[in-house]
Amino acid sequence: MEQLRVGNQDRENVVEHVKAAYAEGRFDKLEFDDRLERAMTARTHADLMPIMQELYGTRPAPMVRPAPVAMHRPSGHTESNERLGAAVSHWLAAVGLPIVGPLILLLTAGKTSPYVRAHAVESLNFQITVLGATILLPITVVGVVLVPVVLVAAFVLAVAGGISALSESNFRYPMTLRLVR
Repeated sequence: MEQLRVGNQDRENVVEHVKAAYAEGRFDKLEFDDRLERAMTARTHADLMPIMQELYGTRPAPMVRPAPVAMHRPSGHTESNERLGAAVSHWLAAVGLPIVGPLILLLTAGKTSPYVRAHAVESLNFQITVLGATILLPITVVGVVLVPVVLVAAFVLAVAGGISALSESNFRYPMTLRLVR
């Protein structure tokens, strides 16, 4: 099994474990970056096993997907300030800071809170997609008519994303290019 090539899902599983360990404070940013890079460039299971062994000890850990750390705490409840920060990452986009707002929260609160980071990344990716659509759509006659519709939909979805973040729900914007991870 160790010589089997890994797929994206296998890499993502290990990345989730690494993120969870970093969120628990088990290692610093430099170690986090190193493990993340090794996980994302792994080609075989033998490349991923040392990372898991570093996280969980000398015996090989099973390659199971952990509870999604990006959206909840292990205890099952996200603190209210994290929920508010995640909601603000959506709402800043709705009130006129479409890329800057989520980016600021990603670079500040996203460093310490996986919950805020997940919502800020989702909001940022959506706002980048909307920006691209508003630049590309006016090239066609039909696109000129669609730009206001896209902007209203972006506002409504950003408000819905903020409400979803407050209620500890997963929120995924539709038709979004996920360029930032």
